[in-house]
Amino acid sequence: MLTDDTIGNILYIDLSKKDYRIEKRADLFDRYIGGAGVAAALLSENCPEGIDALAPENPIILAVGPLTGMFPIASKTVAMFKSPHTGNLGESHCGGRSAVAIRMAGLGAIVISGKSDIPVFLNITGSKVEFHDATTLWGMSQNQHVGRILRGLEGSEAGVRTIMRIGKAGEKLISYACVTSETYRHFGRLGLGAVFGSKMLKALIIGGRSSLKLEKTRDYIQVYDEVFKAATESPLMKKYHDLGTAENVLPLSEKGGLPTRNLQSEKFEHANEISGEAFAEKTLARRLACAHCPVACIHLSSLREPYEDEPYFYRTSFVAYDYELIFALGSFLGVANRDDVLKLIDRVERWGLDVMSTGVILGWVTEAYSRGLINDSHTGDLKPTFGDAFVYLSIIDRIVEQPNDFYKALAKGVEYASSVYGGSDFAMAFGKNEMPGYHTGPGAHVGFTVGARHSHLDNGGYGIDQKDFLKGPLTPEQLAGKILAEEEWRQILSSLTICFFARSIYTPEMVQKTLATLGFNFDKDALLKLGREIHRMKYAFKYREGFDLSKCRLPARIFETPTPAGMIDEKFVRDTVEAFRKLVLPVAGKD
Repeated sequence: MLTDDTIGNILYIDLSKKDYRIEKRADLFDRYIGGAGVAAALLSENCPEGIDALAPENPIILAVGPLTGMFPIASKTVAMFKSPHTGNLGESHCGGRSAVAIRMAGLGAIVISGKSDIPVFLNITGSKVEFHDATTLWGMSQNQHVGRILRGLEGSEAGVRTIMRIGKAGEKLISYACVTSETYRHFGRLGLGAVFGSKMLKALIIGGRSSLKLEKTRDYIQVYDEVFKAATESPLMKKYHDLGTAENVLPLSEKGGLPTRNLQSEKFEHANEISGEAFAEKTLARRLACAHCPVACIHLSSLREPYEDEPYFYRTSFVAYDYELIFALGSFLGVANRDDVLKLIDRVERWGLDVMSTGVILGWVTEAYSRGLINDSHTGDLKPTFGDAFVYLSIIDRIVEQPNDFYKALAKGVEYASSVYGGSDFAMAFGKNEMPGYHTGPGAHVGFTVGARHSHLDNGGYGIDQKDFLKGPLTPEQLAGKILAEEEWRQILSSLTICFFARSIYTPEMVQKTLATLGFNFDKDALLKLGREIHRMKYAFKYREGFDLSKCRLPARIFETPTPAGMIDEKFVRDTVEAFRKLVLPVAGKD
């Protein structure tokens, strides 16, 4: 194992005392590799049981892995915290420069606790932390402006630093506020932005120029070339470069797996207008890549809009899009105009909200209004209808401004809002987290329900729908086993901070080879065992904080709308969740 590498350095920051220290924790990295494994261990160590997620004691943990800065596409930073959105495990992954910047600062992880008495931003350079007054940045209406101002303070670390910051949504403690990094990357899900805001932490600037040691140079070069070749020549990676995940829009709609109009339908009749092909042909301006990634899957559209008071003068914005954004603010809301989708994405970005949660909440609002559960007195005379992007823009603004109790409820998520106003049958959340864009069959929805962070990327249950169910029916035990096995393996990938887009490249054999060049000695069985241990550690934290799989709500809507795998049988889904519970809980310390 590596015991003298800087990956073992953990920076502890106390915002209350404006103090910091670095501890060498090679023990954690030797045992859990990095990323999600180390972060989960640090969360268990540093998060007191039962605290409010917005309390000063809730730690923000950022962790990277040993492949970061060494191998392509090991480009994610794992954030872990207690989620203000769900009340249990909060885990979010972010690309951009974040991971490489933390590694170049000579760190493997950062733990931030406490609460500042004034708004602050931190400048972390190597082993030095500077605390700066952020009062003038607090309350700025556009998240992008904060980034521009902070870029002027980057000093000698230009080009190798990361800037993470929250928007007004985080300041207002909206439970699904995100943290933006490098403008187009995010810690999106589960409310890390609100945890930043609760600590009066506006932003982090992180950079450094550390050197990384090589154990076996010749072997390293050979394995690096193998990974790089796979990343640049694989047909799957070419998909991510050419059209990105937006390529999924048309095939999912054609198969009947694209959530449309709050999942009242599984197909969108205007899918061709907001498809990846249409965005690429009509609006694509450029592609970007995360640091140390040759794929360049970030797609930016140019959005040209007239100034309100100067109709013959235009401003052009670059707006990042991908499948989940197009689903959440396109098909799910019945919005068929590409520019309208981009305007909605841009507005959500401006405030610093999670796009998926925002879109799913807007879908519920629209249907609840049409059913008379809410009225003009709640919406402030706004009349939401599917397809009306103008009204949606105003609702987004009011969620942040919170002019009345209705918008305050929306700021807590669709699970909470539906518990107050009704309509839980069509409130599309799993484990209190709003659904992602897949209605492919039972595997997807079981996967959302049982996933450690209730994400489609936890276990790829939607992929099981599209592969295994085509071969024939599965029993609940078989489906639960497949979902669990995949989720356990993804703990290794996220501990290495591998982007999940590269999961077909980083097979167990390739992971062994990359780690061996850096001095780690894991065989396949050891990796699988470790993935299982990390997963159970996460589940132990979830149950410690009150989560209970047997009490998870399943939206009735998923059983009413067809999927490519046919209608979903409610008993089958519940039996599968129960089968998963029995597989997990004995190891998580529950009988």
